[in-house]
Amino acid sequence: MAVRDAVVEKTIMALLDGRKYKTLKEMLATMNPADIAAVFEKLDRERIPILFRLLPKETAADAFAELDPATQETLIVGFSDTELREVVSELFVDDAADLVEEMPANVVKRILAQADPQKRREINEILRYPENSAGSIMTTEYISLHPDETVAQAIERIRKTGVNKETIYTCYVTEGRKLVGTVSVKDLLLTRDDDAPVSSIMDGNVISVGTLTDQEEVAQTLSRYNFLAMPVVDTDGRMVGIVTFDDAMDVIEEETTEDIEIMAGITPSEKTYLRSNALDLFKHRIPWLMLLMVSATFTSMIITGFESALAAQVVLTAFIPMLMDTGGNSGSQASVTIIRALSLGELEFRDLPGVVWKEIQTAVLCGVALAALCFLKIMTIDRLLLGNSAITPMTAFVVCTTMAVTVLIAKVVGCTLPMCAKKVGFDPAVMASPFITTIVDALSLLVYFGITSALLFR
Repeated sequence: MAVRDAVVEKTIMALLDGRKYKTLKEMLATMNPADIAAVFEKLDRERIPILFRLLPKETAADAFAELDPATQETLIVGFSDTELREVVSELFVDDAADLVEEMPANVVKRILAQADPQKRREINEILRYPENSAGSIMTTEYISLHPDETVAQAIERIRKTGVNKETIYTCYVTEGRKLVGTVSVKDLLLTRDDDAPVSSIMDGNVISVGTLTDQEEVAQTLSRYNFLAMPVVDTDGRMVGIVTFDDAMDVIEEETTEDIEIMAGITPSEKTYLRSNALDLFKHRIPWLMLLMVSATFTSMIITGFESALAAQVVLTAFIPMLMDTGGNSGSQASVTIIRALSLGELEFRDLPGVVWKEIQTAVLCGVALAALCFLKIMTIDRLLLGNSAITPMTAFVVCTTMAVTVLIAKVVGCTLPMCAKKVGFDPAVMASPFITTIVDALSLLVYFGITSALLFR
């Protein structure tokens, strides 16, 4: 697939260079809008408007909706009012609202000026809802049927209005705008009695979300029930829109990317990596690096407090990195597992005791296995092969005991902090690798020097 995409991209570039616009237009007519958008991402700014004007009218809006905001802005600036009006009129309402939300104020004013009054009203309605809510990602373009309509009347309504709807497979049965049921086009087509009322074949057990429901919860609900679209209702149960599966996929991708960035100690960014310059990357990475650097002061304070012990047993210093790394890795394993389970809705705060007990059991097994391997490594490699006579069986025992205890502490901390963060309203991803590693580093040193003082300096 990657090879084919590269060939297509090179062919388009060659046709552009050769100004073979007729051949290029015929080629673009056969391509998927998403593939066309991918080509736009690789083009110079000067070439973007040229290629866009070669797109078939029915493909142009779909390809435009797939572009990143920077490319969209480049095109809008170069559009005439007529071109902009054509694109905006072809966009679905949710895509138009996303466009308005991403653009600077002067561009937004121009977009709204070219939108027809009804679409402008629908865009403004969506923009009223809080960011990351179901209302902010829904579209108001859906098929609405009345329960007293016959099957024949319903099919005729779909034929007349369906061309401008984002999806027609699932139709929503409303009475006085209140959602009372759903019916699929399949059910309508397979019903033998054309005079049967829609209410006789609709599913009255409707699953819906509210306008203020978090977008991630909406995406998870869609995934759980395998819906193609999720109806959105207001506080009075009146239907106001639908969230389609493709929008839910975008939400999942966005939320997953954000979690990964936070877990890596990076402030989430709206730009893709290739669209980000060095200054953008610096701004998103430096806050966490500064915070973690300052927090590492606690680690150095602990080491300073035990300087006399280290001076008496210098060999102990060699094992500090191994213990800190093992503790950090153990905590990261637990935290990432728990964060993922929380994001999928598999865990709630009430599950904390069971989670901690399971991690304790896991920590004991991991700790014993690591301690045994560590003891073997110290006595064979460090003492015998490297000839370090300062290492005694008691030194090895202290290091291995510390390792086992550190693994236990790290896994308990790693599973507890994300769940507590979720409980108090923070993103659990904040309590991922960098943060937990810093905490576990300090705790592992305290355990190390505590056990050393108890066993070697009695």
